[in-house]
Amino acid sequence: MTHLCLDDLERAARTALPGEIWDFLAGGSGAEASLAANRTALDRIFVIPRMLRELTGGTTEAEVLGRRASLPVAVAPVAYQRLFHPEGELAAARAARDAGVPYTICTLSSVPLEEIAVVGGRPWFQLYWLRDEKRSLELVRRAEDAGCEAIVFTVDVPWMGRRLRDMRNGFALPESVTAANFDAGAAAHRRTEGLSAVADHTAREFAPATWESVEAVRAHTNLPVVLKGILAVEDAVRAVDAGATGIVVSNHGGRQLDGAVPGIAMLEEIADAVSGGCEVLLDGGIRTGGDVLKALALGASGVLIGRPFMWGLAADGQAGARQVLDLLAVELRNALGLAGCDSVSAARRLSTRYER
Repeated sequence: MTHLCLDDLERAARTALPGEIWDFLAGGSGAEASLAANRTALDRIFVIPRMLRELTGGTTEAEVLGRRASLPVAVAPVAYQRLFHPEGELAAARAARDAGVPYTICTLSSVPLEEIAVVGGRPWFQLYWLRDEKRSLELVRRAEDAGCEAIVFTVDVPWMGRRLRDMRNGFALPESVTAANFDAGAAAHRRTEGLSAVADHTAREFAPATWESVEAVRAHTNLPVVLKGILAVEDAVRAVDAGATGIVVSNHGGRQLDGAVPGIAMLEEIADAVSGGCEVLLDGGIRTGGDVLKALALGASGVLIGRPFMWGLAADGQAGARQVLDLLAVELRNALGLAGCDSVSAARRLSTRYER
């Protein structure tokens, strides 16, 4: 079947996955207001295109965290990717490598981080702060030793949000899928009515991160540190003061605080406030190359994609994941040209309007 856009791959993935695994991937927290708002906010932003521009030799290449990428896109961290395909993170990392974009290895990956990193490309490592600080910093060391290029420190998960779909399903990991980077015990596999075993497991393992945690990570690695989950302007400015190389403006895909503002709604204000002091990326709701263009116009240097990449993985393994990135490349190239831009940097000079 020909897939012409990411929505086509979403439908294919929904057909391919068991219902409770689809809910684990697709769901948000609470009433899923923030999950829906991520798309609503993007749909209300309109770009003002420029005309009569020179468009020969246009490119989608961009600099992301100091290195060239084929697109201003990175793959977001997503836990337990063997839920979606037997090869899980290995197939996903190969697809990102072949497409020329960074791939973020999750603390809760279902393949050890060293095995994923050896695939090559541009691996980043996402860190959740654990109750045992030594274990957290050991993960940072392992990531650096494995060749990861950045630490993406997720700061918006002191504990997991109430994800009602998982609770209603009594969701638990199958025995074949584990947290491969550390001994997680049996909690994530214990099925209990009205309880998410994954949330129970993270409640046992995670601790709230603080600015002191950020300082500890920075002192423990030579890698760039990116703080993921920033929404307040004040936190963005403090991240620069704390020495962060970058921030990801994100409400965790609507999976943490239900009612949290969409990242795209804060992006321009945050980008203006940090004024080049660190790189600003956006996460949440990106579904088209046109969405990427909007993020660039509002001040992002790039975006992260999570669920759509998993749709491709579920639909057709490595080939499906690669197709997600190929479709974004085609759509972004088209959107750039129609907006009068011959490059990603030119898109940052576009104006936008917000329809209320």
